[in-house]
Amino acid sequence: MDTTLTEEELMVRETARKFLEAECPTRLVREMENDAKGYPPALWKKAADLGWQGMALPERYGGSGMPLTYLGLIFGEIGRAVAPLPLLSTVVTALAVAREGSEEEKASLLPAVSAGDTVLTWAFSEQDPRFLPQTVKTEAKASGADFVINGTKLFVENFAAADRCLVVCRTAPASPQSAGLSLFLVDTKTRGISERPLVTLAKDKVSEVTFADVLVPKSSLVGRLHEGAPAAQRLLEEATALLCSEMLGATRKDFETAIEYAKFRRAFGQPIGAFQSIWHMGADMLMWIDGGELLTSEALWKMDQGLPAAVEVSQAKAFCNEKCEAVVRLCQTIHGGIGFMMEFDLHLWYRRVAAWTLRLGTSYEHRARIAEALLDHPGRVILGRPVPVVPEP
Repeated sequence: MDTTLTEEELMVRETARKFLEAECPTRLVREMENDAKGYPPALWKKAADLGWQGMALPERYGGSGMPLTYLGLIFGEIGRAVAPLPLLSTVVTALAVAREGSEEEKASLLPAVSAGDTVLTWAFSEQDPRFLPQTVKTEAKASGADFVINGTKLFVENFAAADRCLVVCRTAPASPQSAGLSLFLVDTKTRGISERPLVTLAKDKVSEVTFADVLVPKSSLVGRLHEGAPAAQRLLEEATALLCSEMLGATRKDFETAIEYAKFRRAFGQPIGAFQSIWHMGADMLMWIDGGELLTSEALWKMDQGLPAAVEVSQAKAFCNEKCEAVVRLCQTIHGGIGFMMEFDLHLWYRRVAAWTLRLGTSYEHRARIAEALLDHPGRVILGRPVPVVPEP
């Protein structure tokens, strides 16, 4: 894996940065925190004109067929600008449909996504917030030619703005052959669906969504009945890696702001950046950001290559959860009291990074997944040395 950006990748990143600097001032970010849907449709359409929504979708459905690593660059810039766009929920849902959906589902949905005419989201989490198949209790029961969905989903992003929601439901008890999960693409305006906004530190749009006898046609099934767990897992892995890119973009911008502040803020007759304690903070912060970017790039690259990437995704998220939050905390420290004033923009990045560390898995959850992967693969090579297989007593 070569982590050096190609000329084309640099162009993609610079184009996105210049676009968002011109079109997404912090004034707009603040306005969207109080907006019902949480995003400006005009900016959404301009993003579609740049090809962001369809960047990784197949060309025959209006996309560009580009690797996830390119999407990672876009999400880094979205995080840098804290742009209020429902891109993450839309893109990962569309990618799942592109892989698992029928030809009819792809043809009817994906071109509209690429054109910026449709907003999507997905729903997995419930009362037990862990991203495990056994935590899914929302049921979809067959009823003639339809399915009836009952249950409650939590932390559903951009539901108020979404046209369709990919809902992970239990359609059968778990068995050694199958986790018993299925995916349904549900119209968010269907009778029986109710939504309650949840207040988040980031002030973005996250909802509790309740399904009460929601009738959906069998044609809304995405993939095979009872066999949706692997598709849901892939969706979660992509969403997590791209969220890491977004976190890192926001964190780097926060870091750059703090370093610039330290260059001119004076204390005891000299810039505070001249003090050794600030040097050490800056060195730590830069190492943490660069380290997070390397881990995230590896996860995205492995998914592009069709390789297993669950461990790499969890490594990236566990690291970013801890180090990105540490960076934005130190940036607040460097700014002192002004960093906590709502009139000052620094909190826009701090609040989002802090909220995103709890989204799509905590550090503890991802570390548990890494440890489980190691224990489930005795004999695998770790750091160039084989792990011995210890016989049971």
